[in-house]
Amino acid sequence: MDYINPLGSEKISKLLFKFSVPAIVGMMVNALYNVVDRIYIGNSPDMGTDGIAGITVGFPIMIIFLALGVLFGVGGATNFSINLGRKKYPEAENFLGNTFSLLILAGVFFAISVRINLQTILILFGASEAILPYAMEYMRIITLGALFNIVSIGMNHFIRADGNPKLAMYTMFLGAGTNIILDPIFIYGFKMGMAGAALATIISQFFSFLWVTSYFIGKQSRNKLKFKYLKIKLNLAVKIATLGLPGFSLQLATSALNAVLNKNLVFYGGDIAVSGMGVINSIQTLLIMPIIGLNQGVQPIISFNFGAKNFDRVKDAAKLAIKVATIIVTFGFIITRLFPVQLISLFNRDPELIKFGGTAIFAWFLCFPVVGFQIVGSNFFQAIGRPKSAMLLTLTRQLILLTPAIIIFPKIWGVEGILYAAPFADFLSFLLTATFFYLGIRKL
Repeated sequence: MDYINPLGSEKISKLLFKFSVPAIVGMMVNALYNVVDRIYIGNSPDMGTDGIAGITVGFPIMIIFLALGVLFGVGGATNFSINLGRKKYPEAENFLGNTFSLLILAGVFFAISVRINLQTILILFGASEAILPYAMEYMRIITLGALFNIVSIGMNHFIRADGNPKLAMYTMFLGAGTNIILDPIFIYGFKMGMAGAALATIISQFFSFLWVTSYFIGKQSRNKLKFKYLKIKLNLAVKIATLGLPGFSLQLATSALNAVLNKNLVFYGGDIAVSGMGVINSIQTLLIMPIIGLNQGVQPIISFNFGAKNFDRVKDAAKLAIKVATIIVTFGFIITRLFPVQLISLFNRDPELIKFGGTAIFAWFLCFPVVGFQIVGSNFFQAIGRPKSAMLLTLTRQLILLTPAIIIFPKIWGVEGILYAAPFADFLSFLLTATFFYLGIRKL
């Protein structure tokens, strides 16, 4: 089983292209899950802006699915990559098996907990009387697919770390592609409304779940999912959770941020502001997902070479990823400046929504060009096994800066204060990450 892993020998730019492009395409396609639901629902005469608001209010719960997939998936895959770099193959497979079991446990436990308390959670997350029925109808079904969603997100990181980035991309294609096809059939054809959108989503997540599981049982994988490694070992679980914690914390902070955001939007701007921010969130998701994909592509390159003590390759990979990330976010920033009305109109053409959305898109993305560096810079510390630094940098924007700003700014400037909280947090977190990254690279 002693093969030459290309992560340690191939040219960095070629590796980054090979690993990141499939991940970027995959993440973009995966982002379409929620965005497509919002577009179909927003353009349905029965649901419109209230339907968009219903999904927006339920969105923090869906981010927690993602958070659990990241906690065990990224943590497990990082340990897996480091052990492959050290040629410790049984240890790598042990991390694979333990992660799979942890993902299944998390999926079952979370689905039951949310299902029991769904109405209370949605009201807590900002659902008004008008929005609550839409949110309940959608999220009741979405929670049934929690297990499939969490396992497919988590195990997809291992497919990439196993040296098959293209197959990891196909996982995303399979899920999102199925969702895009089923959405109009269930929403418009069967007239199932919110329930139809949710059903299309969980069926597509089930297909992704089958795909990732069969990969590690079948012939294509270099490292196998073995029954003897499925029994959870506390020491491995701690290592997995520790390295997955920064990514998990970011998603959890994003979930809390969205809940706080929705509450304040309802209070200062009403239901139309919640719908408008639901649209802004969808646009932001599409613009940020390439950076998340880039991170996923560069992570095994940095982790493997760090494990193999090839520090020059670690530096080259990190610096190249930052350059690419900055180009991507700058391009996204230009699009928000040139086509704000067209972007909002994709979801719904309500004049009130377009008016609010135009103001929101200008303010929210004001410092967007520095976001790429902040995301890649904080991920660098996770990839080299420094979870505390990664967690601090990851949480700075969402939890330490943005959430308090969303609470404080509208007291002074009303609903516009909420919108300008984002560029404030983006710029300050960029400065902190730049300082950490400069010192971190020098210490290598």
